Amino acid sequence: MTYRIALNFEDGVTRFIDCNAGEKVLDAAFRQAINLPMDCSDGVCGTCKCRCESGAYDLGEDYLDEALGADEVEQRQVLTCQMVPESDCVLAVPVASSTCKTGTMRFDATLGAITTHADAALEVHFELDQTLAFLPGQYVNIAVPGSEQTRSYSFSSLPGSGQASFLIKQVAGGLMSGWLGRAQPGERVSMTGPLGSFYLRAVTRPLLFLAGGTGLAPFLSMLEVLAERNEQQSISLIYGVSRDQDLVMLEALQGFCARLPNFSFVTCVGDPRTRHPRQGYVTQHLAPGVLNEGDVDVYLCGPPPMVDAVRQHFKAMGLTPFSFHYEKFTANNIVIGDVA
Repeated sequence: MTYRIALNFEDGVTRFIDCNAGEKVLDAAFRQAINLPMDCSDGVCGTCKCRCESGAYDLGEDYLDEALGADEVEQRQVLTCQMVPESDCVLAVPVASSTCKTGTMRFDATLGAITTHADAALEVHFELDQTLAFLPGQYVNIAVPGSEQTRSYSFSSLPGSGQASFLIKQVAGGLMSGWLGRAQPGERVSMTGPLGSFYLRAVTRPLLFLAGGTGLAPFLSMLEVLAERNEQQSISLIYGVSRDQDLVMLEALQGFCARLPNFSFVTCVGDPRTRHPRQGYVTQHLAPGVLNEGDVDVYLCGPPPMVDAVRQHFKAMGLTPFSFHYEKFTANNIVIGDVA
């Protein structure tokens, strides 16, 4: 039996390693040419300390309190030289990937189908040359053919398959939008990643997803994973856009309602001329129940003004969610991740 361990470095790079049953994470990483920080490898110095963000593990008792105190153990701090996984895990590694002599992966893909959603967005599918592991919510950099530039897009698809899909905003005169407008199925692209600190953590309380425009993409990936797990926690999505035609992927969201009995979503449109039944911004359509008096994990993805507005709204309400993870993206689809 092997377990998949995601190593999330502080520069946003994520690398996956396989850890055998009974094997320590540090040994597994070295075996796969990733040099995690270490000095003693005996549980004495604490140099290899990381935080386990999800998953089960055994630390044993062969380490010093000076290396890992009881309060740190309660906070799920671990010593990778002692940690033996008992399930798939996600580890936050407090150094840059380059320090560990690793970096982003580069892989190639073939363009498949493109579905156009009016002038709002493109649903783009790729066939990958390899099965790709990533955390739901993460993104990749896609090289724009014919240029030396890349654009960053969040996966909207299920991790761990040979296909990848993205929901890409149509930008007039945009470099990627222009290429996709003339591209044909079968054309080749290169990607680097996965990247980003915006991803689905272990689910132990109700979830509130707030999406703006094509910021819906990472939530589609998260919902795919939650549906596969048959998640029982309450999941609420509020999806806001600027114009009526920007509301896309509604059939997919309805499909998740059938697959996830505890999932519900509402949509709203900011344009005051809209015919949509809910006019306004996501902050105006936060029903008290979805906030669960603060005992909720909030995930937010949208343009910077939306992210800032939601943060200010919570502050004005005096509400501090149990956890709040957000990601901003700009008009040219460069992704800026953050966690609060």
